[in-house]
Amino acid sequence: MSETLKNTLLFATVAALIILTGFVQSWNSALFIINMGLISAIMALGVNLQWGFAGLFNVGVMGFVALGGLAVVLVSMPPVGDAWAAGGAQVLIGLALGAATIAGGILTYQKMAPGRSRTLALIGVLGLGFFVFRYVFDAGVEAIEGVNSAGTGYLGGLGLPVLLAWPVGGLLAAGAAWFIGKTALGLRSDYLAIATLGIAEIIIAVLKNEDWLSRGVKNVSGLPRPVPYEIELQRDPDFVARAEGLGLDPVIASSLYSKMGYALLFLVVLLIVLWLAQRALHSPWGRMMRAIRDNEVAAEAMGKDVTARHLQVFILGSAICGVAGAMMTTLDGQLTPSSYQPLRFTFLVWVMVIVGGSGNNLGSVLGGFLIWFLWVQVEPIGHSLMSVITYGLADDNALRQHLLESAAHMRLLTMGLILLLVLRFSPRGLIPEK
Repeated sequence: MSETLKNTLLFATVAALIILTGFVQSWNSALFIINMGLISAIMALGVNLQWGFAGLFNVGVMGFVALGGLAVVLVSMPPVGDAWAAGGAQVLIGLALGAATIAGGILTYQKMAPGRSRTLALIGVLGLGFFVFRYVFDAGVEAIEGVNSAGTGYLGGLGLPVLLAWPVGGLLAAGAAWFIGKTALGLRSDYLAIATLGIAEIIIAVLKNEDWLSRGVKNVSGLPRPVPYEIELQRDPDFVARAEGLGLDPVIASSLYSKMGYALLFLVVLLIVLWLAQRALHSPWGRMMRAIRDNEVAAEAMGKDVTARHLQVFILGSAICGVAGAMMTTLDGQLTPSSYQPLRFTFLVWVMVIVGGSGNNLGSVLGGFLIWFLWVQVEPIGHSLMSVITYGLADDNALRQHLLESAAHMRLLTMGLILLLVLRFSPRGLIPEK
């Protein structure tokens, strides 16, 4: 079987499974899988850029995804005037003082000669700056969070179109990746994984606890949408007439219309990212990155700046994850910091890359759709399977109840089983790197 035919059959199989979901369950479920599959494919492309191209082991995917979600709030939500009046200026001044403290510490370290005097001066600058920063900043935060804390209690955003938040999410993630890369990319791969995981947890902790910025665990709901609201469509006589002409209920038709709008937008982004990734893969830059991945010592001996190239690809891959995170928050319609769990945004994405084929962009897209489909469908399929297996047992039978209650854990079992099977029979993934 030729490679092209094999790849076509793999994508056709995943497409058939999604279409079957539409017929057996509902088209709303099928479109949900498509939308999240598109976002997952973009995340997988970002991780593949780092791992498949350069061999960088980034376990902080959820941190960059969360920054993309934060960008949606900062860009699209309207500013809260009362909160800005109460403490907005104090918070900005406090942040400026914090940045000045760090800059002062760096200058002190660089300009003074090594010795006891430099140590004491550094402690003095950082200590004094920290207390001044906290005095100004904490007062502003307390004032902001005290303004209608149940409804707002945060500064809000810029009130711009939500689509602008997607590239901004990429920029926020890229900025965080630059900071992480400058401090951690010199580490060995296992230490890099620990560092990225730790910094990702710090980002999530900030989002959960800084109410003035993201409302913390109270969540930011009612985010603007790039597609019409279902209720608006249901009130449109023309839309209702078209839906009834097609034999559809207007409520169901409005939901399908909105989800299809998201799917088209996400597809455009995926195609752009995939095209750029393919161009990068087959460019001299892509060949250089793979040479560095395969033998850093030889590449460095040929005059390549390995650390700079690693930083470059780390920033690019993280930016793609940030864009995907902004898209996902836009689809959800709310920012929920507590939902950023490593299992969902790190483990799953890595499984997508490994199963699809590390180093192959098409493999990452296939893995994104396939693994997300299984993640969604395995639990209901497992529950149905357990119902069939225990059909002859009484409803109050302890074994039957235990098996039915355990069906939710079929997700984890299935992910592990798929990973083992692929690594055993196709170690380089379903669509291997050439």
